[in-house]
Amino acid sequence: MTTGVDSASDELTIDELAARTHVPSRTIRFYQARGALMPPVIVGRVAHYGEAHKKRLELIAQLQDKGLRIDAIRDLCTAIDRGDVDISEWLGVEVELAASWANDQSRTVTDAELHKLADSRRPGLLADLCRAKIAERKGDVFFVPSPALLSLAMRLEAAGVDLETSAELASLLRKHLKRAVEDIVNVFVSRAHSGEIDARDPKKVFQALRPASIEAVRVIFGREMERQMRKLLESGKLATISAKSRKARKR
Repeated sequence: MTTGVDSASDELTIDELAARTHVPSRTIRFYQARGALMPPVIVGRVAHYGEAHKKRLELIAQLQDKGLRIDAIRDLCTAIDRGDVDISEWLGVEVELAASWANDQSRTVTDAELHKLADSRRPGLLADLCRAKIAERKGDVFFVPSPALLSLAMRLEAAGVDLETSAELASLLRKHLKRAVEDIVNVFVSRAHSGEIDARDPKKVFQALRPASIEAVRVIFGREMERQMRKLLESGKLATISAKSRKARKR
């Protein structure tokens, strides 16, 4: 006899398990093949499944709803089976990580609501926002990926910076910050695995990391902008910006 679990209630066939859980038999076999679902108990030539399999299928569905791929689910389940991970603790950390770090959620709005978000009703505004990809027209409504960036772009427009330039600057920031964040996360994970970071209470770590990382970006970015503005001033280019801009706009 080959056992995957030790339970007297392992008495369901794969088709019965599929009927109980509403998971197709072929999907159950796929989960087993990928190592996410433990093997059945083999009695003679018949595979038997039980409560442990039902609970594991429920967990797999729950993790898939949270966006995990099957290989990640397999690794997590393996860690759970070894006792390395407490699933309730992990789900608590997942909830912490799922919370918005930017407090900025995409929205779908009407043209009137978009004007209100932008705090402006100037002619041509909606077309300009779409041209700069700050908003996207979808039939009779508009999709705004980032209301916060829309607000920032409008503030810059009031100071003389056109919307397309604001969008280009946001794209540059996104490009470089994406790489920086990937590197930071890789370092964090590596140090946590090696024990250099005490991550025994990961929820507590991430609760501290969210405000600290956002503040760090503000401080480091601010200091670098100060440095670049000083270089601009010392180069003498600052004195010519206004005059050259004025001439260019007259053309």
